[in-house]
Amino acid sequence: MSETTQVHEHVVSVPHVGHSEVHHEHHHDSFLTKYVFSQDHKTIAKQFLITGMFWALLGGLFSVIFRLQLGFPEARFPWMEDLLGEWARGGQLQPEAYYALVTMHGTVLVFFVLTAGLSGTFSNLLIPLQVGARDMASPFLNMLSYWFFFIASIVMLSSLFVQTGPFSGGWTAYPPLSALGQASPGSKVGMDLWLVSMALFVVSALLGGLNYIATVLNMRTKGMSMTRLPLTIWAFFFTAVLGVLSFPVLFSGFILLIFDRHFGTSFYLSDIYIGGQALPNEGGSAILYQHLFWFLGHPEVYIILLPAMGMVSEILSVNSRKPIFGYMAMIGSLFAITILAFLVWAHHMFVTGLNPFLGAFFVLLTLLIAVPSAIKVFNWLTTIWKGSIRFTPAMMFALGFVSLFISGGLTGIFLGNSALDIHLHDTYFVIAHFHIVMGVASMFGMFAGIYHWYPKMYGRYLNNTLGYIHFWATMIGAYLIFWPMHYTGLAGMPRRYYDYSIWESFKQFGSLNQFISIVAIIVFLVQILFLFNFFYSIWKGRKVTTQNPWGATTLEWTTPINPGHGNWEGEIPEVHRWAYDYGKDGQEFIAQTTPVGENESKH
Repeated sequence: MSETTQVHEHVVSVPHVGHSEVHHEHHHDSFLTKYVFSQDHKTIAKQFLITGMFWALLGGLFSVIFRLQLGFPEARFPWMEDLLGEWARGGQLQPEAYYALVTMHGTVLVFFVLTAGLSGTFSNLLIPLQVGARDMASPFLNMLSYWFFFIASIVMLSSLFVQTGPFSGGWTAYPPLSALGQASPGSKVGMDLWLVSMALFVVSALLGGLNYIATVLNMRTKGMSMTRLPLTIWAFFFTAVLGVLSFPVLFSGFILLIFDRHFGTSFYLSDIYIGGQALPNEGGSAILYQHLFWFLGHPEVYIILLPAMGMVSEILSVNSRKPIFGYMAMIGSLFAITILAFLVWAHHMFVTGLNPFLGAFFVLLTLLIAVPSAIKVFNWLTTIWKGSIRFTPAMMFALGFVSLFISGGLTGIFLGNSALDIHLHDTYFVIAHFHIVMGVASMFGMFAGIYHWYPKMYGRYLNNTLGYIHFWATMIGAYLIFWPMHYTGLAGMPRRYYDYSIWESFKQFGSLNQFISIVAIIVFLVQILFLFNFFYSIWKGRKVTTQNPWGATTLEWTTPINPGHGNWEGEIPEVHRWAYDYGKDGQEFIAQTTPVGENESKH
């Protein structure tokens, strides 16, 4: 029996080793099999990331266009008509186009950027590298998961070009607006394309999630027990579990919606009049859809946040040169968040006529989820306390994530209270809360991950100066955009309205709306600077000359600077210790592959 077989024997069967040897024979692939239809998890990670970047640029551009309308409702922008045609007749955004842009912005950022961008990129990149595997459990399914995502992207993009326009009923797609084609132009073909795209996206998420779970459970190298896994892997694992359990519920909701739209059923429809004419639908409930949607919708928040939390934990520890504080408590809090994420969905539905007694349970569970979140925050702060901190761009974004998670999370306590939520529901307070805690914070987690693992992805560094400009402009800009929205929300300013200047009570916020719109444009332009840095550095960035540039302990830094398909050239290294031996026994860091010494102190 070969040594390679012995290394794997405790985890996987002998054929797995043969499979890894097959990988080595296939190093000399054609362009198509190496870069397009690749089964190498590292290439697939890059495909997810670059597709996600395209969507982030488009979704950000949508927000800039509708922010111009909100900030300058009377102004006319001739270039807008050149860009958008009929959507912006006379240089002014039309109401139906405004709703379409708001809808597409939400859909694209939540699913195509933050879900696919974070899990698709970093679960793919890091799980095999950090658990010590040649590749994913099923490289073929992994490739399929990207291509389902890509096809979903094409379908969603095509909905922007149909004559009646893309779907314009909000990213949550509530019926009856989404269930009736005659309800508005944006509920016609654009909505069908939206549903097809989202169905394909769910398939992609499920293929990916099952692969991530199988890889973490079955493909760990010798010595890599579950309690020696880095927190990144725990976070990706729980994220995959969340997705596998909650995405099918959303899928079923969409199937019923397609039936209502095209097959005469009444799952969500009842007692509806359009233009004075009664529709024949009876017995359905629009609230049923909300239950199905939010049963995914709230776990979705953590499907987005947990990968960022895992990466931030890793980056804070590496750059503080200290072990992560409370490793088991961190795993426990991830687990608690995963469980509680399934039990709080109806806090989005306090104003639907939900029984107040039932509402009280959801209030309790919603406030309870603050406990594991607080454990994570205290452990992050204790990790950096008295640390020898290196302020790399990745570290700056990780610290920014912690700041945003705290400030954005605190406002969630207000919204989790059913009595307060009656006043705050569907106001700008909600916009401010979830953009800070979920949107911007998760983006910061993603940026931290990109800056930190870029040397492993491309064998080069990103430009640090551009990285610091990117951080400070985005950090300050994010707070300047979303913090004032809390105050307009407290004043009752509703979301999704096209023009606030016609209301006497909200005219007073005209100058504030202008200010927010201007800052949003600046922050968007700074993201283009980041894109330049990213793509320029792939070819022209400073080359990585050392295997372990950050002095980290985890397995991905034991691979060659530019690892091939299979990751390690010889045997997969054996693991002897946990992932956070920093500043121990007079050594700055001790890699996981270093055997434990006889006189070594225990962590």
